[in-house]
Amino acid sequence: MEPFAIFILIVIGFLLFDSVYIVKSQTAALIERLGRYHATAHEGLNFKLPFIDRIVVRRNLKIMQQDIEVETKTKDNVFVRTKVSVQYQIIRDKVHDSYYRLSDPIAQIESYIFDVVRSEIPKLTLDEVFVNKDTVALAVKESLEESMDDFGFTIIKTLITDIDPDEKVKASMNEINAAERLRDAAMSKAEAEKIGIVMQAEAHAESKRLQGMGMANQRREIAAGLKASIEDLKQSGINNEEVLTILLITQHYDALEAMSKNAHSNTIMVPYSSSAVTGMRDQIQEAILTTVQAAKQQS
Repeated sequence: MEPFAIFILIVIGFLLFDSVYIVKSQTAALIERLGRYHATAHEGLNFKLPFIDRIVVRRNLKIMQQDIEVETKTKDNVFVRTKVSVQYQIIRDKVHDSYYRLSDPIAQIESYIFDVVRSEIPKLTLDEVFVNKDTVALAVKESLEESMDDFGFTIIKTLITDIDPDEKVKASMNEINAAERLRDAAMSKAEAEKIGIVMQAEAHAESKRLQGMGMANQRREIAAGLKASIEDLKQSGINNEEVLTILLITQHYDALEAMSKNAHSNTIMVPYSSSAVTGMRDQIQEAILTTVQAAKQQS
C-alpha cells in the first residue's frame, strides 16, 4: 500500500474517532462550534463535526450536596454556628445556563444561604431557633429556588443539620435545665409530704372521733348500769344516802383494782378511813342539790 493511502486512512480514522463520543448516564456534554455554544448532548452515542465542534465540559446531573456553616446572632444576643446542607441538581434542559451564566455556582449558593440565615435567625431567640429550624430551612430553600432556577439549578431540599451555640451558653442552659428539674423534684417531694401530713391528720381526727364515740358509748352504758343498780337497791328498801354510799364505795374499789393492774403505775397510796368516803358522798350530794336548786331558780 502506498504511503499516501496509508495517510488517508489514518486521517479518516482520526476524523471518525474525533466525531464519535459517548456520554455516560446522568451526565450532559456541552458542545461548542467554532467557539459558540451549539448543543447539549445526553447519555449514549453522539456525533460531532471534527475540528469544528468540541466538548467544552461534561456536567454531572446527579443530586449534589453542599454543606455550609454560618455564624450569626439570635434575637437574645447569643452567637450560634448553624450548619446548613443544600441538596441541588442541574436542570436537564438548562445545562448550558448552569455553565455559561455562573462562573462559580457553589459560591453563589453559599452567598444566598448566608444572606437568608443571617436575616432569619436574628428574628428568633435561641430556644425558638431550635424549635423553628425547619422554618429557617424552608426560607433558605424558597430563596434559593427563586434565584437559582434562572441559572439552571433546582433546589431539592435544604436542611438545618446542626445548631451549635457557644460552650458557655450550652453550660448555662444545662444549669438552667438542672435547676428546673431540681425545683420540680422539690415541689413533687413537698407535695407528697403534704399529702402524707394531711392523711395523717385525717387519720388522727378519725381516730379521735371514733375514740370519742367509744367513750360516749361507754359512759352511756355505765350510766345505764348505775341506773339499773340504783333502781334495784331502792326496791330492796335502801334510802338514797345509803345507795349513793354503796355506789361510791363500789367505784372506789373498782378504781383501786384498775390501778393495781397497771404494772407501770407510780401511784402512792396514803392512809385513809371509811369516813373519807362518807365525806365524799356528802360533798357530791350537796353539789347535786345545789345544782338542782340553781336550775329551779333560773326557770
